[in-house]
Amino acid sequence: MNDTLDATNLMPPRDDEGYLIDPGDWNETVARNLAREENLQLDEDHWDAIRFMRAHYEEHQVAADARFVIRHLAARVGKDAHRRLFELFPYGYVKQACKIAGMRRPRAWSTG
Repeated sequence: MNDTLDATNLMPPRDDEGYLIDPGDWNETVARNLAREENLQLDEDHWDAIRFMRAHYEEHQVAADARFVIRHLAARVGKDAHRRLFELFPYGYVKQACKIAGMRRPRAWSTG
């Protein structure tokens, strides 16, 4: 993680919508703080999705499309993976999952 933290809340620099400016600044403490701001308590399923998203980002240098995360979750939760993703992140994949996983806001995607 870079040493550049916002002194007011010990968070890395973020854009006006609250997304990290540099995904390299992400760590699990940052994820917990972002989740708290979204009123989410992260459980094992949240972490499974988030860690998959981070691994995808590390490998491809781009945020994983929701369909890849759904496929990943399907191995764990079965055919209800799409529903489960939106139970985990009720305000949407981009709004919550991408933000908590430390992605920049995907500009070409909808907010769902």
